[in-house]
Parts: sequence; structure tokens; C-alpha cells
Amino acid sequence: MVLARVVRTGLEGAAPGLAPECRPDPPPDRKTFPKSVAQNLTEKIAERHAVGEVAPGSVRSGDYLSLRPRHVLTHDNTAAVMKKFAGLPGGRIHDPSQPVFALDHDIQNRSEANLAKYAAIEAFAAEHGVDFHPAGRGIGHQVMIEEGYAWPGSLVVASDSHANVYGGIGCLGTPVVRTDAAALWTTGETWWQVPPVTRVVLEGRLPAGAAGKDVILTLCGLYANDEVLNHVVEFTGDGVAGLSIEERLTIANMTTEWGALAGLFPVDDTVLDWLRDRIGRNPRFSAEAVTALEAEIPRADPDADYAAEIVLDLGEVQPHVCGPDTVKVARPAAALARERIAVQKAYLLSCVNGRVEDFAAAAEVLRGHRVAPGVELYVAAASSEVQAESERRGDWQALLEAGAIPLPPGCGPCIGMGRGLLEDGEVGISATNRNFKGRMGSREARAYLASPTVVAASALHGYVRGPEEPEEVPPEPRRRIRRLSGPKTERAVELLEGFPESLSGELLFCDADNLNTDGIYPGKYTYREDLTPEDMARVVMENYDPRFPELVRPGDLLVGGANFGTGSSREQAATALAHAGVRAVLAASFSATYKRNALNNGLVVLECPELVTWLRDHSDAQAPTVRTGLEGVLDFRRGRVQVGDESFPFAPLGPAAQELVLAGGLEALLAQRLA
Repeated sequence: MVLARVVRTGLEGAAPGLAPECRPDPPPDRKTFPKSVAQNLTEKIAERHAVGEVAPGSVRSGDYLSLRPRHVLTHDNTAAVMKKFAGLPGGRIHDPSQPVFALDHDIQNRSEANLAKYAAIEAFAAEHGVDFHPAGRGIGHQVMIEEGYAWPGSLVVASDSHANVYGGIGCLGTPVVRTDAAALWTTGETWWQVPPVTRVVLEGRLPAGAAGKDVILTLCGLYANDEVLNHVVEFTGDGVAGLSIEERLTIANMTTEWGALAGLFPVDDTVLDWLRDRIGRNPRFSAEAVTALEAEIPRADPDADYAAEIVLDLGEVQPHVCGPDTVKVARPAAALARERIAVQKAYLLSCVNGRVEDFAAAAEVLRGHRVAPGVELYVAAASSEVQAESERRGDWQALLEAGAIPLPPGCGPCIGMGRGLLEDGEVGISATNRNFKGRMGSREARAYLASPTVVAASALHGYVRGPEEPEEVPPEPRRRIRRLSGPKTERAVELLEGFPESLSGELLFCDADNLNTDGIYPGKYTYREDLTPEDMARVVMENYDPRFPELVRPGDLLVGGANFGTGSSREQAATALAHAGVRAVLAASFSATYKRNALNNGLVVLECPELVTWLRDHSDAQAPTVRTGLEGVLDFRRGRVQVGDESFPFAPLGPAAQELVLAGGLEALLAQRLA
């Protein structure tokens, strides 16, 4: 038995932020960043973590790499990963210092079953010598940052779509899925296709009243047509220096709602000062580690390639509100204030806006006042360290005196779990990152997103508004975007032995763009490990179209719109469709995380925008799900789908994807290789 490396802080009585039993990370790979070949920051970090011999400066967007991330985080879904890990040969974790476990999603659930699951995760961590953070320590992403697992210039992954928050301190954070996590435990490695990279130039400074949350909400609204879909977004410009670490974390966190795979800020003096302030918190925060980083700060080359460039004048940013039920519609808070949209619930919590600055901003609005009658305001810190500091400053108490209802440090209502969920007909305004229909409770409720200041002001007055109501609604910031390079098209490839030439089935049309994972597989089922494949098939698409399970038939080819599968990294959004009998999913475009989930579970996914356009032009059905009566024939060798006399191209499946589909998914493929 391996001695446990269990980090017990927060609720266990240790001083918040201290990790008495943790060990420093091993020194990073000393491969240096190339000095003479132009690369952006994403390419450099990916190259630094590549497995095997890689020529300096050779990694480019579009390349497939085997990578060894510095760390991999799993949270409540560790239990599901454990089951996958148990099915792989070997039975031992390749590098126990690489995984990190943090319980954060369903921590209000004190049922015997959930407590047993948590106990099993802790026991597994002890058996294998993995760092473990118990319920109450905080949201895993915040823990990764506070404890120094997410380190500037490194690559860190998590089995959760908000791994991109690490980009706020210059750490390339990107999501993997549960099957990837099991593979990482077993081999220490994973696969990644380096995404296209968009540069976002931030100019000037934010005006009074505007916050980092308003920056990302503004970007989500201004560029709502998949301009950065599946890209990494690198933030640069003179405006970056005026943003605090907490504002950067907020902006990086919500790049996934914008459609990007990751958001990445530079490693600058603000980041270095933040690191210096944490020296001595635990062995990972050492003077030697900070000095080593200063000696070799990762930076994008001045002439690096980018897919596009967006410029935003921070001086034009005003308090914004997204919604209801989508982040793709953003309006100035001043405009919504005139509509007097009454709210029943307000939320200050989550990994996007549950930090010290956020509670301070809300407390400034609410101090000495009470929330409006009929409004429930819920607060939960992103971590025990955050709550302790907010209490020390007096902000936490000011919120409670204003009538706020405290919840333990964790995800809670953000993922639709625990106390305070939205009920039928209610309106909620939240400082969280997602407002998808049904995510925070009833699908008959409406949810808006805003900054902590706007949430606090709305709770105080009882309707959606900011602290101030200007006489005139400020104009929207200017759209400034230019494409720097055309999209790369995948080259045609030969079919692997055994891979079918074709596949056919009736087209089942779900005519919706941005169909998110909460719509496909509701969050309330995500951690129900007791659901059978048949159970999953019965609840698939519940928040999108409750009639879907009655309409789908075995062998169907599901056709969706743009950005299919956006949102959470839950793999059940792919497996539930397969359990319902769907043979392949075709869409105008996919979330990269969803595509990864599908292929890792052997489900064929193909981008075919021309088919979607044709179906929309030739269909007058109003239902969310339509049986078209049309047979589609997928020609994998030619990369075409034939529908009657019409033919539409799709990007061919490459050999890596074919191999996953042939094996029945990554789990089965790994088992074959390890055996």
C-alpha cells in the first residue's frame, strides 16, 4: 500500500491555503522555449509538454500531439473515472503526483450513497498516493490555482470544461473527458490537436463600474457567431496590465462559454507579484520556482501566426447582462433596467466569480442595506481560503447582514445541485458562467448572467439593474475583427483495415445552434452513477426536447446545428445518444470537447454545414426534433453524405479518429494496447 498524500485543509481545521502534507511538484521538463522560430504562446507551451522528440519551433496549430500534462484534475467525477480505470490493465497509476482529486460539485448532498462515494474516492487517493482535497476545501479549479498545481507556462488539464480558468495566470488549461482522465492515470499521457489561436488585443482601461466579467460578457455578445469556436484565445495589449489576477481568471474562465477551448493571458509582472505573495504557502510556491520562471518567461513571438485578431477598447465596456438562457445575447445592464425584470433569486458563487474581489464588490453595494422582499440571495465562496479572507475583510459578514444565504464552498446551484435552485416561473440573476435552460433548476425558469456588482444591485432593488441607472443607455463597443489566416482543411485519408466504407440511416433533425450539454443530458443526472444505459436513453435531450426519446430510433443519423455540444465536458452527452441508438452525429460544427468525448467513446461525429443549410431550406417543421424520412449514406472514403440526389461534403475522419471508432473508444483501445 502506498502512503497517502492527502491534502486536508479547509473544513479539516488547518489554516486555509496551507497544505501541510503536500509535496512540491517535480522540476518541469527543462526543454527550453525556442528563440528563433515564430510561435504563439499556445504552440510553445504545447511543444514544451510534447512526448518524444519534437523539433524546436515545429509545433503548429492543427498538429496532433501526445502530451504529458503537468497535472490532471478530477472532482466528483473521480468515481466515474475510477470505474474506467478499473477496466484497464495494470491497476496502478503511472505517476501519482500527476492526478489531483477535489470534491466540489454535490457537496451539499449528505445522502448515504453520496457520502459513500466520497469516502471511496478518498480511500482510492490514499491507496494510490494521490493528492486529495475534501468537500468544503473549495471548487477544484480554485484549489488548483491556490495550491500551485496550475503553474504559469505549464499545461494542466481537468475533466471539466472550465479548466481554461488557469489561463488567467498564464497556465494553458484545457478540458479532457473522463476516458482521457483514466488514460492519463494509466499512462501519464493524452492526445491533443493544437487548436487555431485567436489574439484578442485589450486596449485602455475599464471605466468605473465595469469589471472583468463585463469584458467577457461583452465579447460573448459582440462575437456570437462562432468567431472563436474551438480556438485558444490569447489576450494581449496594454489593457492587460490594468486587469487584476481575479479579473483575468474570470475572463479566462468564460472563454469556454464564448466557444473557445481555452483562454490564455501572458505571464507578466502582475502574475509574478501574485506568485511572490504566495511563496511559502506550500512547497510548490517556492522562491526557487518563481526565480526559475522569471529566468525563462514564456512569451509569444512578435511575428507569431494567429487565425484572427480581435481588438477591444476596455474604455467602451459597460456593465452587461447575458440572457435569458443564453450567453450569446448580451445587453447593457442600463437597457434591461428600463424593463424592470423582477428577480426571485440571485447568486454570488462559482469558479468564475466566487473570489475575494467579487464579494468585496458585492458588499460595497449591499453594505448597510437589505435585499429586496421576495428575493433570495445565495453566496458561496470558491474556496475555504477565499471565505476566510472575505470574513477577515468584513465583506462576508456584510453580505450576510444584507440577507444573503450562505452555502459551503463549492459549485452547488451553478450545476443545479443542492439548495436554492430556480423553480418554475422564477427569474434568477447569477454571477456564474452558464445560464443554459434547466441548468440551475427548472427548465421553466429564466436565468441571466452578470457581474457580482450587477447581481448585488439586482438583489437589492428586486429587478435586473446595475448600481447606477444612467439617463442614456451607453453604446455597444465597436466590433473590430480581422481574419489573419484561412481555416485549415483536413486532407483526405485512407481508411484503416476494418473501417466501413459507408454507413446509412434516417436523418433525425434537431434544428438548433448551440445545443448545449445541459440540453442533451441534464446536469442533475451527471453524477448519478446508478443510471443504466437504458435510463440514460430515457432522459437524453430532456432539457431540449422531452419528446426526443419517443422519436429516436436505432440506426438514426442525428443532424444538429452549429456548435453542437457546447458547455460542460460531461461525456454522457455523447454516450446517452449512443445508448438511444444514434449511429452518428452530423452538425454544422461541434464543440471540440464534445467531439473529443464522442470519439473517445466510439461515436462518429462529422462536420457537414452544407447538409444543415440544405435541411433548413427544405424543412418547414416547427418541432425541435423532426424525423425527416430521408436516408443519409455516409461515404467515409470520399468524405460525402448522400441524401437522394444531393451530396454534401464533410471533413474525413483521420486515422486517429478511425482507430478510436474501430476499437469502440479510447478505453477499449488502451486495454488492447496495454494487454
